Amino acid sequence: MTDEMIMEAVKNGDLKQASLLFERYNKRIFNFLARMTMDRVLAEDLTQNVFLRIIKYRNSYREGLRFQSWIYQVARNIFSDHYQMHKNKFSGFVEVEKISDHMAEMEENRDREEQEALLARSMAMLNDEQRELLVLTRFQHMKYEDVAVIMDTTVANIKVKVHRAIAKLREHYFELEKI
Repeated sequence: MTDEMIMEAVKNGDLKQASLLFERYNKRIFNFLARMTMDRVLAEDLTQNVFLRIIKYRNSYREGLRFQSWIYQVARNIFSDHYQMHKNKFSGFVEVEKISDHMAEMEENRDREEQEALLARSMAMLNDEQRELLVLTRFQHMKYEDVAVIMDTTVANIKVKVHRAIAKLREHYFELEKI
């Protein structure tokens, strides 16, 4: 069964089918949110909220819409809602610190650790939209067409924004590398 068929079943009241969608998407949504929040525990909570919201608002799913695009839009909304509610509690400096801590724990190879930490710190220096675009296209391996649907814009606009985000990331990376 396709994701769309399963979601139609969920929409029509067969809530047990939601577990199939959870199995297919929970890791991808978690990885997306972990890279966006730079906090694994928070990403776990937000991932659960995504699936709860899918069930709660199942009637808003429109037939013919790609499920993948819809679930990532829900994830974006959960992320946005969380940071709107908590925007005064977070600072960019704290996020950079968390990234380097997580990267150091995850990698055994020191050279690779340093490169990944630089990349993570560079990602944290990007604005939210640039970071989100790079996470979706480079880390989640989503097609530009799908990202355009999620962000409600054109493919050409996504391509331009991704190109600019990569250029900005490269600029930040090389600046940090000099330090």
